[in-house]
Amino acid sequence: MLDRTRLVLRATARPLGLFSFLLLVPYWAHADIVRSVDQNGVVTLRNTSSGRRSSPARATSGPDARTTGHPAIDRYRSIVDRAASLYQIPRALILAVISVESGFDPRAVSPADARGLMQLMPATAERMQVSDIFDARQNIYGGTRYLRILANLFNGDLTLTLAGYNAGEAAILRYGGVPPYRETREYVTKVVSTYRRYQAVGY
Repeated sequence: MLDRTRLVLRATARPLGLFSFLLLVPYWAHADIVRSVDQNGVVTLRNTSSGRRSSPARATSGPDARTTGHPAIDRYRSIVDRAASLYQIPRALILAVISVESGFDPRAVSPADARGLMQLMPATAERMQVSDIFDARQNIYGGTRYLRILANLFNGDLTLTLAGYNAGEAAILRYGGVPPYRETREYVTKVVSTYRRYQAVGY
């Protein structure tokens, strides 16, 4: 059964093209939840505990940073930090997507022709204004921007956001939810598991 964790979204004042900057706040278990409501009636939930559940996840290619003391994470952390701040996507989620998608291999190419750290399809890369799909900075920014767009589209639903990243937003809209693709369902489970693990160790 897929994890139905939701991400609470809070709009901010600065627009990003056609999309607004939004804040994602994870709120799953083993936590003390602080709830606040601003003057516009927008509810924000904040997790005050670092405890997280975790389970193994497998990268699709390349060395897995989790088993090598995180050197790959350190290599790309400054880029990820800037992308996370710009698009208001949790750093640990970006790192989890990179880990599962490419195993932190910037030259990874899938059988379906997805490329680079965040395994962007060429058409998606073009949509995200990525001119060099194998450039680590451009790939991370493009992938993170796509996560932001999907999170906006699916009202902060983490499962649908990740399923859309894997299968494309059109598949989510066509099926009215996560499509019945084994690969997509396994992908969502792996990314969420890795996301939780990275949060637990401070990423």
